[in-house]
Amino acid sequence: MSTAIQSKLREVKPKSTLTKLRKDGFIPSVVYGYQIESMPIAVKERDLMSTLREVGRNGVLKINVDGKDLNVVLGDYQEDALKGEIYHADFLAINMTEELEVNVTVHLVGESPGEKEGGVLQQPIREVTIKVKPSDIPESFDVDISNLQIGESITVKEIRESSNFELLNDDEEALVVISAPRAETDEDADDSEEAAAPVEEVNDAE
Repeated sequence: MSTAIQSKLREVKPKSTLTKLRKDGFIPSVVYGYQIESMPIAVKERDLMSTLREVGRNGVLKINVDGKDLNVVLGDYQEDALKGEIYHADFLAINMTEELEVNVTVHLVGESPGEKEGGVLQQPIREVTIKVKPSDIPESFDVDISNLQIGESITVKEIRESSNFELLNDDEEALVVISAPRAETDEDADDSEEAAAPVEEVNDAE
């Protein structure tokens, strides 16, 4: 695991103080969870982003809080969608020997024959919730679609037993669907013919 990210305690003050922290390169944050009460802190944005690139979004981080190293995972965070910068983060302190619930991105593996034939690939949900020990948290949850034909889908129930992780989603939730291409309906055809029909001139002169 990488070197612990250093943090500093911060006071909960007006918005102007948070703005100054961000201008100084810090991310206002909160750490809570295993063996620690909720505590407002600030971490260097550069250090956090560097560590996340190393361990991944779901990886275990080490943060030094008031002289004590804590194993944490990144929980909720607020991000500037345009700049891609995190401007507030929650860190959950964890016990490395106990399982926890985490959301993991669904990653589709392979090429679907149905999509090659013109089917439309849809992902009703982009993440699944799994229960896993911190050291085993995957960066993504792989779903093989290499045999998926038009009109077929893969639900949580279908992969639950073969999964390496305990899935907490409902059985009926669909992870991926290959829908048939939209066919032109009779109504569409009528509309097209109507639009293409010549408009008769009306002679007002009598």
